Amino acid sequence: MLNLLFPKVCSGCQTLLMPSERVLCAQCRHQLPLACHHISGSTAMKDIFYGRFHIEQATALLYFQKKGVTQKLLHSLKYKGREEIGSFLGAWLGAELASAPSYKEVEMVLPVPLHKQRLRKRGYNQVEKFGRELAAALQVPYRDDILLKVSKSNSQVFKNRLMRSDRDSVFQLKDAATIAGMHLLLVDDIVTTGATIESCAQQLFTAPNIKLSVATMAMA
Repeated sequence: MLNLLFPKVCSGCQTLLMPSERVLCAQCRHQLPLACHHISGSTAMKDIFYGRFHIEQATALLYFQKKGVTQKLLHSLKYKGREEIGSFLGAWLGAELASAPSYKEVEMVLPVPLHKQRLRKRGYNQVEKFGRELAAALQVPYRDDILLKVSKSNSQVFKNRLMRSDRDSVFQLKDAATIAGMHLLLVDDIVTTGATIESCAQQLFTAPNIKLSVATMAMA
């Protein structure tokens, strides 16, 4: 009855989903531009951070294309309350990372945090369910109380690196002792210039002897 009143539609093309389909129809899923650096062995995402900080592993599930299926997915997740998209992408990537030897040493998953005012306004961090699925697949804790966002900033998606550079005070590490000596997986929805990840990393690396890897839904 609920499906009759609120039919499940594809987040890509808005057609009705078949009972066996989730979030995307088969055609839209087939059109997704897969990145999957953890499978291909590409260092394209890791290279974004070269010379800025040391990173163990870096991967994205998808490539971001304007007006493409990936953009529609992320827009629906971030602005339309479609949190199940985060779970869908997280379960997909999590299953792959769980069988990837290079991610076996990850000990904790941390999300790029939202400022408390934005979190209160939106009602959720769009990265949370994605991160929780990754943590479940890797059988490690998910913690959103270690790294905090302490000042607001505007959307970073279409800013270049120079415009993003003054971000040192945006994030704050609350509990360095808990993560000392650990291999952390930092997760976000999309990486473009890498400035947000870099700003988070600057704080995380104040904890002693950590290793850092990164996983995102998409890479622009």
